Amino acid sequence: MLKKTRYFNAATFIGFALLVSSCAQISTVKTNLDKENFEHYFSPGQVTIYAHEKDIASKHQLIGMVEGENCQAKPHLAMPNKIEARTQARRNAYQLGANGIVFSGCAEISTKQCHAMIVCYGKAYQIEQE
Repeated sequence: MLKKTRYFNAATFIGFALLVSSCAQISTVKTNLDKENFEHYFSPGQVTIYAHEKDIASKHQLIGMVEGENCQAKPHLAMPNKIEARTQARRNAYQLGANGIVFSGCAEISTKQCHAMIVCYGKAYQIEQE
């Protein structure tokens, strides 16, 4: 009988502890997610690529020149590519407030910091939305 009482008391205590802890309010949750990271990551998608300035149908204004680069830090790493360099240029255009870009070209550049490097140049435009 004494054993049954002990088990009952232990089960009651554990049940009560679970009930109390499950009702506790969680005040803050900390994560490594940051709104700025999302804006930075998705910013190139907000900048439309045009082949030529004449292809921009709406009213537009040149904001400035931008560039993006992609570096192959060591020989055994992936070769630099134009897509990454152009994406970086679009990200830079977005930071200037542009929503359109016309690329003028890409070039391989030799630097001491990179085994190989590609830089893409473009003109960033603010285009009126219709």
